[in-house]
Amino acid sequence: MSVTTSLCSSTADDIRIRGRSLPHELMGNVSFTQMIFFHLTGSDPTPAQTALLDASLVALMEHGLTPTAITARMTYTSAPEAMQGAVAAGLLSVGSLFVGTLEGCAALLVRIVAADEPERTARHIVTEARAARRHVPGFGHPVHTPVDPRTVTLLRLAEQHGVRGAHCDALELLERTIGEAAGRDLPANVTGAIAAVLTDAGLPPEILRGIALISRCAGLVGHIREEQLAPAMRQLWHAAEQAVPYVSPEEEP
Repeated sequence: MSVTTSLCSSTADDIRIRGRSLPHELMGNVSFTQMIFFHLTGSDPTPAQTALLDASLVALMEHGLTPTAITARMTYTSAPEAMQGAVAAGLLSVGSLFVGTLEGCAALLVRIVAADEPERTARHIVTEARAARRHVPGFGHPVHTPVDPRTVTLLRLAEQHGVRGAHCDALELLERTIGEAAGRDLPANVTGAIAAVLTDAGLPPEILRGIALISRCAGLVGHIREEQLAPAMRQLWHAAEQAVPYVSPEEEP
């Protein structure tokens, strides 16, 4: 069995991506967001799909001095000759607990949508998570309470563009179920909202962490640029030392 690729090929005078000429058909005619959708799916996005993907990329680009940004800044300070290493280090912090949670949330939403009894499935998901003492990915936020404003905007955009569908409904069902079990509101955060709207928009749920990586890559370059202009890493380093003081073994309780 031969192995092939349908993504890209090149000749001396052309580059073909999914059958289209990069210099003659794509460049100048599609946006970066449209190109992402086309590259991932092989289909041209509709205006609605483009709008929701673009809004999602903007929503995830910047989070402040969070683990991904601090890691990138630390690495850049240590090796300023290799910006790519700093960006890569920051991207390695995108995982199942931070930013990358949209992948886990999307899998749950797909599970609910496919179920014969969505309400029962949602309750089972919440029961499983509580029994294992773990958070349901895509819900709750340490800063944005009682609601994540990005979630509100994304769901409104999905409604406005006619993209809202079964996965957004599943997100709201899961949100209600979590709240009932917890006895308090624990609303969907931005990663949960992105999981819902992009799955409804037709992107494969198993590739959604890649969307987070694309967005965070741009954000990390912004942090590195600020580190070039106004270095903050030394202060962050000293703040960490003060926040976690040394205690000798003899002094430990």
